Amino acid sequence: MSDLQLSIAMHPNARSRAVLDGRIKADGIDLLVTAAHPSEIFWRQLKFGEFDISEMSMSSFLMLTASGNRDWVGVPVFTTRRFFHTGIWVRNDRGINSPADLKGKKLGVPEYQQTAALWSRGAVQHEFGVTPAEIEWWMERTEDVSHGGATGFQPPAGVKFNRIAANDSMGAMLVDGRLDGALHYIVDNNLVDRSKILLEDRKEGRYIFPDRAAEGRRYFAKTGIFPINHGMVVRRSIAERHPWVVLNLYRAFNEAKNRWLKQVGEAAEAHVEVGFLLPETAAVLKKDPYPYGVVGNRMVLETIARYSHEQGLTPRVMPLDEVFWPATLSL
Repeated sequence: MSDLQLSIAMHPNARSRAVLDGRIKADGIDLLVTAAHPSEIFWRQLKFGEFDISEMSMSSFLMLTASGNRDWVGVPVFTTRRFFHTGIWVRNDRGINSPADLKGKKLGVPEYQQTAALWSRGAVQHEFGVTPAEIEWWMERTEDVSHGGATGFQPPAGVKFNRIAANDSMGAMLVDGRLDGALHYIVDNNLVDRSKILLEDRKEGRYIFPDRAAEGRRYFAKTGIFPINHGMVVRRSIAERHPWVVLNLYRAFNEAKNRWLKQVGEAAEAHVEVGFLLPETAAVLKKDPYPYGVVGNRMVLETIARYSHEQGLTPRVMPLDEVFWPATLSL
């Protein structure tokens, strides 16, 4: 019997590449791969349902599921994680020295509902005491190409929300002073984001944290949260017809990640042998910073579900058993 042929869209990374290029195979599945920018993948998937399997914004998926849409099931393969609030960019002339100073300021964001913005607002509120309602928001993506346009997003009650004109951009507004900063900023070429100015090259502003890595370490040591940005989804009709598909995909991606970790560990050992790394540094490199599965990530997943409801994106805190395929809940 021939393998089930399924389309998949992802932004390739070192942990998943072995599945996408065929070196590791999901049993019984022949993958037809589309590589694209996540911003574009999510829009195409949310608006057109174009792929059988795809990388997916955790925030948008929570919103879609909360709205009653049952087209997709979650797979606990988490493709990207980052301390997003450390990337907040601010102008030098606005007296912003810490996130506490963002109160009353005008901040740009590619998309209000996107996961990076959700996590950053959560950190700004719970770590620095500024709620989303105390900031004026300016969103760059237009409704026709935004993720929110496909999920039915409406600005939460009490939030000062504006849309940047289609012939303008967040980058231009930041440089000429019409915005005080950016909660998140994207310049990568894709179908939905239009800012092109590299803020790192500009003298007008800076990242709000002089040492972004140090703030990431502080935040993780205090909260235990390494924010999950993207997961994976499978078309529900396929999972219901072929329940083995979800687990086989999970196993393949997990194997690919473990193979990558093994290679990183072996490289670290080689660097210790020639004196380029200390043994304790090599030991850290062998640890898995990207665990998959629901069990080991439950606290982080429950936190993002709580933040989503707290920020008015979902009408209730979404239970994980409504988000992920049942057979994955014990992984």
